Amino acid sequence: MKTKLALLLAIIILVGCGKKFEEYEYLSDPQISEKAPQKMLVYEAAGNPNETVGEAFGALISTFFKLKKTHDMDMVAPRARWPKSVDTPKDQWVGIYAMPVAETVAEIPAEILSEHPALKLETWEYGLVAEILHKGSYASEGPTVERLHQFISDSGYEISGLHEEEYLKGPGMFGPGNPDKYYTIIRYPVTKIDLPVEEPIIETSDMEETEG
Repeated sequence: MKTKLALLLAIIILVGCGKKFEEYEYLSDPQISEKAPQKMLVYEAAGNPNETVGEAFGALISTFFKLKKTHDMDMVAPRARWPKSVDTPKDQWVGIYAMPVAETVAEIPAEILSEHPALKLETWEYGLVAEILHKGSYASEGPTVERLHQFISDSGYEISGLHEEEYLKGPGMFGPGNPDKYYTIIRYPVTKIDLPVEEPIIETSDMEETEG
């Protein structure tokens, strides 16, 4: 029952965070931009994400509302980082689930940690990031991810960190809703590739003429 309640809570919040989707339409084409660091409430869970997401986001969201009582902060879309490759068996996946919180949140109260000991506070560093908006189910992300990878390479950058997703709009309150209308930002930290400087080619004949 606890897991089901956590899952329901997570579903409700995923709906509530999706507000003005039109402001993200510019990411229909991949973009590279500078992103500031963000303090995050984090819950790491190993296993099939279909089984861990409810517990993880349930803990994050319930904790967010408890912290909100003493901190001035607005709720924005939850995120997750995925350190394992996509071909890893799902029961071996690791999800690093997170909710952005205010910089004023310095610690997690002991009474919350006693209930959710996996919770922790981290600052997620960003800098240069490449992003794209995926519209559709999570299972259909493959071509969008490939498009972003190609854009990164074509733009002279390389991926320098974990695959990250920001969940603007997901399942409905009473079910999965229409997966074709899910909105997810896919993001990677990137660094510029330093191309080697080519040395000028000096023809031997030119050198001989100069010496003569």
